Amino acid sequence: MKGTVYKSTGSWYTVKSQNGTFYECRLKGKFRIEGIKSTNPVAVGDRVLFEVETKGDETIGIIYEIEERENYIIRKSVNLSKQTHIIAANIDIAFLLVTLNNPPTFTTFIDRFLITAEAYHVKAVLLFNKIDTYTEEEVLEIKYLAHLYRSIGYECIGISAKTGKNIDKVKTLMQHKVSMFSGHSGVGKSTLINTIEPNLNLKTSEISEQHLQGQHTTTFAEMYDLSFEGQIIDTPGIKGFGIVEMEKEELADYFPEFFALKVHCKFHNCLHLEEPKCAVKEALEKDELAWSRYKSYLQILEGEDETYRKDIYNKE
Repeated sequence: MKGTVYKSTGSWYTVKSQNGTFYECRLKGKFRIEGIKSTNPVAVGDRVLFEVETKGDETIGIIYEIEERENYIIRKSVNLSKQTHIIAANIDIAFLLVTLNNPPTFTTFIDRFLITAEAYHVKAVLLFNKIDTYTEEEVLEIKYLAHLYRSIGYECIGISAKTGKNIDKVKTLMQHKVSMFSGHSGVGKSTLINTIEPNLNLKTSEISEQHLQGQHTTTFAEMYDLSFEGQIIDTPGIKGFGIVEMEKEELADYFPEFFALKVHCKFHNCLHLEEPKCAVKEALEKDELAWSRYKSYLQILEGEDETYRKDIYNKE
């Protein structure tokens, strides 16, 4: 039988068959996906082939093959630095929820998510959540960020999961699509999903006042069917986004505004560092590109993990 993975706990997989029946499945024997050293060989969104076994009163599925993925979102595994973790597969649109505070989402995190989406051919949209809670000054900061990312070509929507502002816009984008919601713990993913589809009634929790971080309310990625045609994948909150499987020479290609200028660099393999007549560096000096984006680029190029310090976003 063919089916789609709706939930993965690491050892058990909930699979929805083509006829709409759900099965609890395990992997067959030494199941491996060639070329992917992942902590989760099968991810939510994967399309799989499985057979059903009945032992007494128990019916379980055995996954014996995974179909080729159209795309996926991947990051460095938190606990095993040499391995990767696939967040979800076969995604039509990936929404990154961004909050200015409670908890803060810095541009380095946004950029890492966006270049991963670019590298694996996933359409990404930024949702600036909790806009009903911001001061006038904070709203200006949100507008600045939205302008920055719109100028690169990304769709940005200011929303409030609590008041319902612009939720219809998000639902329109989600129709007939497999969507994924991602972001730090506490940015409001589960609250947003409950606003979009109240029948799901996902568990939510409050922000930790002491650390301005969310509590983990989603332990495993899970897909849900929507009443207005489509599916949503809710993912656990993530603190950092470690970049994997990218060569230094190709990294700038996943920054669309850098890639557009590459043809004007003197050297075709320009890394936009100290090379002469670099179009990217020239554009930076004229303030035609965002310095925060360039600093994200340098940080990844140098192999550094994210640092949550606001001072690195200043030009000097």
